Amino acid sequence: MKKIRVKLRFTEELLGTASGNKELHADYIASKAPDAKSREEEIAAVGVREEIEKTMTVFPRNEWEEPILFDYQIRGFFKEACSMLKKVENTASSKLKAFKKEVDGLIFVEPRKIVLEGELGETCQRPLRASTPQGERVALSNSETMKAGTTAEFVVICFVDDDVNLVLEWLEYGEWHGLGQWRSSGKGKFTYTAYDEKGNFISSNEQC
Repeated sequence: MKKIRVKLRFTEELLGTASGNKELHADYIASKAPDAKSREEEIAAVGVREEIEKTMTVFPRNEWEEPILFDYQIRGFFKEACSMLKKVENTASSKLKAFKKEVDGLIFVEPRKIVLEGELGETCQRPLRASTPQGERVALSNSETMKAGTTAEFVVICFVDDDVNLVLEWLEYGEWHGLGQWRSSGKGKFTYTAYDEKGNFISSNEQC
């Protein structure tokens, strides 16, 4: 088993993913959390905001009202990164078969609530277009943001030592495709620095 300490630095603004409407969050978004405990935690973490935020996606908060990411959001990113990098020849991900089971059963993230250190930005509004049986529909989507330069620190636990190489490859992918809402547009991109348990440098794609 190996543990690596990771620090992310967001190079683009990060958008919140939790619905500001607590009832909607309970009925739909939090129901996709991996277990009943995390569902209950995430509903509570949304808290009570101003009326306008019922139409927004926001950041959950911890007990001190600090914006956070949940551990499973990082693991979800790992799965997304691996599913893409499997198509790239000569990557470590291309050699991994049951990658979802690997992440679910052998790769973990601590702590459960990962504090986002940075400044809240302006809300990000953008149109969402969808094709429906009734024709094209356009809605306005609105998200709480954290400014570029925001950081997040956590520990990744790999039960298989060689999986560290996979994790580093996935973290590298964050420079191109990030976390949070509207990441397909480039939001939530990040660089990383990784250390071992003793604090020794392992790898980084931070620009000097």
